[in-house]
Amino acid sequence: QLQACGGGLVQAGGSLRLSCVASGRTFSSFHMGWFRQAPGKEREFVSAITWSGALTYYADSVKGRFTISRDNAKNTVSLQMNNLKPEDTAVYYCAALNVALNWHDRRERRADYDYWGQGTLVTVSS
Repeated sequence: QLQACGGGLVQAGGSLRLSCVASGRTFSSFHMGWFRQAPGKEREFVSAITWSGALTYYADSVKGRFTISRDNAKNTVSLQMNNLKPEDTAVYYCAALNVALNWHDRRERRADYDYWGQGTLVTVSS
């Protein structure tokens, strides 16, 4: 089970840090990702990290502004979001991708993620 938190209302240019805590003892058996869904739009990929944390990947729209990280000892994956823009407004979801799958091929593919958190709302005002 995944539990995301940290969303809120922030002005453009501000920062937020999202966290996602996983229950259970198999957190390191999953690569992790963040997706987001804006009103009226499809859920889109934001960022991904391998099970060990060694590799990260970002959508072009957030590259250089967002940083994904994980702490396997705490079963937590985080998304530090800086220089937020109004177009970043969305519900953000964390998700888990089985480590048996090829991360490079699957990291952006929503349908390949096995488990999803409930989402946390980020609103960026202009």
